[in-house]
Amino acid sequence: MQITKETTMGEMLEFDRGIAYILMQEGMHCVGCPSSIGESLEEACAVHGLDADKVLSDIQDYLVNRR
Repeated sequence: MQITKETTMGEMLEFDRGIAYILMQEGMHCVGCPSSIGESLEEACAVHGLDADKVLSDIQDYLVNRR
């Protein structure tokens, strides 16, 4: 799966639940919130005042090194 800033939180977590740990480390503690499931990564980052490019980079690093 190609994860982008347009990928929804629900899609990411369905693909790999380990992404939740990355999101929580970034300060996004509401990853289990039902309203966040339909938000894109970019939208969720904006709500939390986070840099979407940095969060995306951290997620991609995690996915490359998760073995």
